[in-house]
Amino acid sequence: MHSLSPLDGRYAKQMDSLRPFFSEEALMRARIYIEISYFAALADEKGIRELKSLTRKQKDALQNIVDRFNEKEAEKIKAIEKKTNHDVKAIEYYLKEKIERVAGLKMRTEFIHFGLTSEDINNLAYGVLIHDALKRVIRPEMTALIAVLRTIANANKKRRMLSLTHGQPATPTTLGKELMVFVDRLERQRQQLMAFKMQGKFGGAVGTYSAHTSAYPDINWILFGRKFIKSLGLTPLENTTQINPHDDLAELSHNLVRINTILLDLSRDVWMYISRGIFTQKVIKGEVGSSTMPHKVNPIDFENAEGNLGLSSALFSHFAEKLPISRLQRDLSDSTVQRNIGVAFGYHLLAVLSLQKGLQKLSVNAKMMNEELEMHPELHAEAIQTVMRKCGYHDAYERMKSLTRGERVTLEKLGQFIEKLEIPTKEKERLLDLMK
Repeated sequence: MHSLSPLDGRYAKQMDSLRPFFSEEALMRARIYIEISYFAALADEKGIRELKSLTRKQKDALQNIVDRFNEKEAEKIKAIEKKTNHDVKAIEYYLKEKIERVAGLKMRTEFIHFGLTSEDINNLAYGVLIHDALKRVIRPEMTALIAVLRTIANANKKRRMLSLTHGQPATPTTLGKELMVFVDRLERQRQQLMAFKMQGKFGGAVGTYSAHTSAYPDINWILFGRKFIKSLGLTPLENTTQINPHDDLAELSHNLVRINTILLDLSRDVWMYISRGIFTQKVIKGEVGSSTMPHKVNPIDFENAEGNLGLSSALFSHFAEKLPISRLQRDLSDSTVQRNIGVAFGYHLLAVLSLQKGLQKLSVNAKMMNEELEMHPELHAEAIQTVMRKCGYHDAYERMKSLTRGERVTLEKLGQFIEKLEIPTKEKERLLDLMK
């Protein structure tokens, strides 16, 4: 009741799948995972004699810190942060206290966050979280939506209907083909989303490994960093300032904006098909369409999707424009913006779930589709004039234009016109059959 954002209020249930990746607690857990993974990687580096390789028991104890992290532990970090006024430093202090209790590591806690800057941890944590969110939620839900759309399209491959170009009756099409347009568009963007990988920045205060090198000049830290970043499933960045330049987030954001735009186009088209009566919606017992008009069954799933897609794209567009820009070696303006990544994904997910729900409630009204076609016999003009051209009429378009444009056209009138044409009998019969 007191949430500022509907994602944590009205739509909280639908957001449960994203919380393991974009909540404050999730970010803390990811930071801890990165810090501990780095600590273990340092222990495996032979050039660091002060930190011996971890035993299996020590590795298990460190992994337990990640696995058992919960809201109670997160509150401990928040308490430390009240003193430090620095979120990543609070993670470091929290971990040092935890690792002191691990047998054999009490005197080795200074290797936590060794030589690093906050962004080394943050960008890797965000990278891992975004990869997991894409893998476990965003891509599967997009795949599911495409599957629903494809099923409806395949079931209506031959279902003829009136098309509208410029809002005016145009050459007949099929419902299946029109929906497959969206399937193909979405599938192309989905493939790009499947191939996408976040990048990883490492290397200290300005990306030069200066602190690392001052302590251990004989270690190839560039090679170390490259290997560590790859172990997290990320693509290493070789040359950076203090921060990841966020070109990866810009690429992802543009991909999501394109997906949202296609889904917005789909939402509006389906809305119009419902308005025309081509689609009817299943009536859900107990639901109310209007507070005053009892008969209403409104296309709210598609309207909600449209609104949420707009919100999502607005945020993703801002990420793409803002995040890749940072003054000189860094400024902090990216930090507060990145914290809203989950919000953009949240509105995107809401829209996808709404579209899945809405599409599954649709039924095709074949009678209405046939009635629309019957009301517009002038649509046969294109086919007639094309056959006329084939048969040698040089003024075919002009003659059909004179017959149909702005005129009331009937099947009888078209039939009489065809009968008078000097074309082969088979062509006449085929045109007359086309109009039945």
